[in-house]
Amino acid sequence: MKDNKKVCLITGASSGIGYSIAKALSADGYQLILSARREEKLNGLKNDFTDVFPGDINSVEYQDKLIEYIYNQYDRCDYLFNCAGTLETGTIDDIDIERMCAMMRVNVESTFRLTYALLKRFKKQGFGHVINISSVLGTKVRPTAGAYSATKFAMEALSEALRLELAGSAVQVSCIEPGLVMTELHKNWAVHPKESMGIHEPLNTGDIVCIVKFIMDQPANVRIPKIMILPRDHKI
Repeated sequence: MKDNKKVCLITGASSGIGYSIAKALSADGYQLILSARREEKLNGLKNDFTDVFPGDINSVEYQDKLIEYIYNQYDRCDYLFNCAGTLETGTIDDIDIERMCAMMRVNVESTFRLTYALLKRFKKQGFGHVINISSVLGTKVRPTAGAYSATKFAMEALSEALRLELAGSAVQVSCIEPGLVMTELHKNWAVHPKESMGIHEPLNTGDIVCIVKFIMDQPANVRIPKIMILPRDHKI
């Protein structure tokens, strides 16, 4: 292992919440391994304590190589941040079914696989913390967003079941449930949700970073299974 810095794997690190978490933790001196498909975006975060590992999170081979790299290089992993995900919504008539199914694969199948694979390592090493970026839509549904909500409900269910299984150990699982955050997820929408939902001041990714640091700063005896963060205009 290079040194005693805590080691963090962040998926979806090339943009949005994952990118902001990576920037913040890098500035705080954590050793980071950053995963995303867009290598050029990851390279913008590269420094002496940041390894970029571009690839397709849906690939079993990629996930296995990613985990092996971390443990060969550092002998440990302290945090897994599951930030990778996509968002597909639409009416029955308009939704792109193939893109919807691709979202299910990233948000559920690939995320679950990586989580279980790393939790096996966390249990063996005797510590570790999974921090999942869920959504307020992991607690409710809205018309046209049922499939996306289902992926976040799945993440919530998995997180709670794992928390129960790991109770009493030093391995932790936490869910962050943001409301509307200004990221690339909505960049191609004809009407941005801040307009359709009347949210004049959406959250920014820095707000989520503050919650991440709050969770990470808790003493060893404290568990935060889930925490919701909403913009002040959020009503539904």
